[in-house]
Amino acid sequence: MANFYCEYCGTKSATVAGLVSGNCMKHADGPNKGKHKLYEGSEKSQYTCKYCGTKQPTIQGLTSLSCTKHPNGVNKGKHSPAL
Repeated sequence: MANFYCEYCGTKSATVAGLVSGNCMKHADGPNKGKHKLYEGSEKSQYTCKYCGTKQPTIQGLTSLSCTKHPNGVNKGKHSPAL
């Protein structure tokens, strides 16, 4: 059975509907200002930031850290998982 993850925060769900129905604390518009966004990549042993190449074993771990090469500026956004 596949797992589905939020691209913003790494929340895991057994169904897409279950995932995207919940509010996301790390939504791009602000905490709880939008729903979880489906991460469309596959499950991996490590996830890589699409901006700087940092690697973490979980999406949740990756998206909890600030990115030095974020498009909004140094440490003005979190890492974002590459597909």
